[in-house]
Amino acid sequence: MAEALPNSREGLKVARLLMVLSSLSPLFILWAIRGNFLIPDLYFVGACILLALVPSIFLWWRVCIARRNNDRRELTAGTTGDNRGHVLVYLFAILLPFYREEIATYRDLVAMTVALAFIVFLFFHLNLHYMNIFFAFAGYQVFTVSPPQDNNPHTGRESFVLITHRQYLSPGDRFHAYRLSNTVYLEREE
Repeated sequence: MAEALPNSREGLKVARLLMVLSSLSPLFILWAIRGNFLIPDLYFVGACILLALVPSIFLWWRVCIARRNNDRRELTAGTTGDNRGHVLVYLFAILLPFYREEIATYRDLVAMTVALAFIVFLFFHLNLHYMNIFFAFAGYQVFTVSPPQDNNPHTGRESFVLITHRQYLSPGDRFHAYRLSNTVYLEREE
């Protein structure tokens, strides 16, 4: 997965948390379809739908706010890494094991909630809030981009994630992108 940026001052904590929850929305949808014997469907399915929709609507809203406020940066690519493999890890390591887990007792529910809290914490702490199936549905690619090794004070010093329709990035490519968080950018479509 993408490297954590230990010296990064990643702001927008609530936005990042909701983006992490949005990345888990397919799991909540699967849980709603599957249901359980412990909690009545009215409450369980309702909670799952809220957990899937509210953070996803927030993500869409964050993109709209960044566009409306023209919260964009001009960025230059140094070295890049393709993050498509991260989606497979995400699907197989996160979604499938949780989906397969049966919630038959309150102890199972507590264990599932604690495990989910660990996942949310790790995604949040490691700045993996860009992992979202909706970007994949929309045809976006995700790249980890290191800034070029020049002495330009405006280039930046920390790696960032670029969500783009481009199939590849080359060192030196310049682009304008909307800031979704301090390390996640959505390339502006011309």
